[in-house]
Parts: sequence; structure tokens; C-alpha cells
Amino acid sequence: MSEMVDDAGASPTAGAGEDPSAMERRIFRGMCWAVALAVLISAPFAPWRVTTGLLLGGVLALLNHHWLRTSVAAVFGAAPAGARPKMRAARYVLRYVVIAAVVAVAYRLDLVSLAATLAGMCAFVAAALVEGFRQLYSAIAHREET
Repeated sequence: MSEMVDDAGASPTAGAGEDPSAMERRIFRGMCWAVALAVLISAPFAPWRVTTGLLLGGVLALLNHHWLRTSVAAVFGAAPAGARPKMRAARYVLRYVVIAAVVAVAYRLDLVSLAATLAGMCAFVAAALVEGFRQLYSAIAHREET
């Protein structure tokens, strides 16, 4: 037992010089693929309002993800080291107001299905699940035999 190395804090994917923002890029790419796949599958089989709803929801999900990422980076990048970052709630609430307004206008103009739009906005969930399975596979495949 005394010969065992304590590697409880080591991550199987943290090695090999992986860029910390690589997971973020993979999730964003996964969101793009999820939206594209949903739209391509629904186009020949679903009514056009469902397809446009998936497309609008997916684009809004991508916009929301990008907006949140840049907002958080700006808040934490502007904070001095060791100081508590100051976040303004209006910045985050505005994002949801803009998204809700776009969905409301598209729904009022009868361009989208509301359920399909909400499903398209769940592109992050699909991308996060894919990334989770990728991490699980990586942890199992690269574990050390003891």
C-alpha cells in the first residue's frame, strides 16, 4: 500500500497538454451539429413551421451561449485579482428579454412552432450529453491499470 501513488486529483483528460477552452469549443461545435442535424431531419418529414422553429431555437441557443460566454469573460476579466467580480443583473436579464421577444414575434407572425422552437433551444443539452459521453469514454479508455 505504501508504494501506491496518490493520483486522486489527476484527470485522465487533463494530461497531454489539452487546452482549457477545448471543451467549450467542443460543446459549441456539438450545438452547431445538433441544430444542423435536427433541421436536416425535420425538413423532409415535418411541417415547415417545425423546421423553422428548430432553426430559430437553435440559432437563439447558439447566440445565447456566445452571449453568456462573452459576458462572463468580460466580468471576470475586468475584476482585479483576488477581488470579487461585479456583475450587473440587467446584462443577464436583457439576454432573456431579447430571446423572448424574438420568439414572441416569430410566433405571432406564425412563422414557427413554439414547441419546436423550445426544442431547438435545447441544443446545449444535446451537446453537453455528447461531451459527457466523450469524457466518460476517455476516462474509461485512458485509465491506468493498477
